Amino acid sequence: MTEETKHGADLIIDSLENHDVPYVFAIPGAKIDRVFERLAHPTNAKTPRLVVARHEQNAAFMAAGVGRITGKPGVVITTSGPGASNLATGMVTAQAEGDPILAISGQVQRKDLLRQTHQSMRNAELFAPITKYSAEVQDPDNISEIIANAYQAAESGKQGAAFVSVPQDVTDSVVTSSAIKRLKAPKLGPAAHEDVEALADAIKNATLPVLLLGMRASSPEVTAAIRSLLKAADLPVVETFQGAGIISHEQVGNFFGRVGLFHNQPGDVLLKQSDLVVAIGYDPIEYEPRNWNEAGDANIIVIDSEPAQIDHNFQPETELIGDIAKTVSALEPEVEGYKVADGAIGFLEHLQNELTSRDVPPVAKNPDLVHPLAIIQELQEQVDDDMTVAVDVGSFYIWMARHFRSYQPRHLLFSNGMQTLGVALPWAIAATLVRPGQKAVSVSGDGGFMFSSQELETAVRLKSNLVHIIWNDGHYDMVKFQQEKKYGRASAVDFGSIDFVKYAESFGAKGLRVEKPSDLHKVLSEAFSYNDGPVIVDIPVDYSDNLKLASDLLDDQM
Repeated sequence: MTEETKHGADLIIDSLENHDVPYVFAIPGAKIDRVFERLAHPTNAKTPRLVVARHEQNAAFMAAGVGRITGKPGVVITTSGPGASNLATGMVTAQAEGDPILAISGQVQRKDLLRQTHQSMRNAELFAPITKYSAEVQDPDNISEIIANAYQAAESGKQGAAFVSVPQDVTDSVVTSSAIKRLKAPKLGPAAHEDVEALADAIKNATLPVLLLGMRASSPEVTAAIRSLLKAADLPVVETFQGAGIISHEQVGNFFGRVGLFHNQPGDVLLKQSDLVVAIGYDPIEYEPRNWNEAGDANIIVIDSEPAQIDHNFQPETELIGDIAKTVSALEPEVEGYKVADGAIGFLEHLQNELTSRDVPPVAKNPDLVHPLAIIQELQEQVDDDMTVAVDVGSFYIWMARHFRSYQPRHLLFSNGMQTLGVALPWAIAATLVRPGQKAVSVSGDGGFMFSSQELETAVRLKSNLVHIIWNDGHYDMVKFQQEKKYGRASAVDFGSIDFVKYAESFGAKGLRVEKPSDLHKVLSEAFSYNDGPVIVDIPVDYSDNLKLASDLLDDQM
């Protein structure tokens, strides 16, 4: 290639550089090898750093982790055929849960698109139902505009997934166009002033208003606005799982827990008793309205950047649509000095006591196993506010979502839309990259860990400063305890044991095991003091109290 000649692959990289993409998570292949040639041998300081993964699904999880933490689309690049189709789970998870991600996959040459040839399939059609944007490049000079539109789609509105398919001959073609520069996102204003005033009046006239904070309330700007609002008005708050960390240390008196699975939390009781629910940045996929508004009679007002999805259990009286942070800031002076009615104070104190007393670990029933609350209590001591804690899916994720306290937004990560197994380790790897110098923590069960455990090699290669905690019980336990509650017995949830210490060591990671409950503090202290790469900690867990996770709704009488 002469200095003047540019190919489609160069246009892809130039486009990513113009969008300030810091990392590309990827697995190479022949149909897109020219792109990898440029990524692996950069000529520009702005070229994204290439992170080679061990599976495309995990590469997508890593990219989505970058998107969730930063609010800017993470990027994943794969080859054609299964290289593209293996992205599907990662993409649908990001799309459902509002994580901005841009995936670029190779494709067969354009002349082979309609032939039954090696790795020929309809990429864009495959991803269209599970993304915000899905397109295939047909003209090499259009590469950059398609990438720019895909990036914009992933980043705007309810953030999500965008997909671009690039045929091999398109990446290899000479191009004459230049890469499009990143456009500034349009700035929204606050919701209409009269709607803000009406919301303020509704709050002042309510006996027990409550803020329901969702994932779109977790950006730095919205979090700052909410924290400022709570300094002016003493309002009770409930977080969804994905809204974790919005409430600060100083405002724990306003915090009444998280809701997101099973209708039996103090936050559920508060939502049921409230005569005004102000839903801020809330998405129904985080916790379906039928779970917290079963009768469909709640008085709901929405603050969001886009209209709500309406159903029988979610019919807002008003929607304040605009920039969420600016709308919350506009509300603050209108409700300054507000306090809940005297008649509600005793009820709120009761819920606060319930919230804190239930965090105390009970006396161990099994001398060889560790109770979930004991693990959480010890983790709470080891984890500081700047650490990212990525939680996989399983019984432990319910325990963590309900009991583990986090005081910074987007530092406690859950998959509560798709409930996808295997996300925790890839998310933690991503966190160590975008939050350098800070240790990350990932938590999984022994089942979910094996969905993405091959990325332990990636973590070792990157010297990722992370601790991965395995709650080990020998079952797909989240399925198991629900089957037992429903049928009185469990089916198809058992699997063989793995020596996770030896497994970790075989990758070059450090492996530790808690042999008995009294060793928990010692082992976790050793794990968190290690700073030379990833650590795996195997903890035998006592899940005998799991049936309580799905117990009936708490007493909700004032």
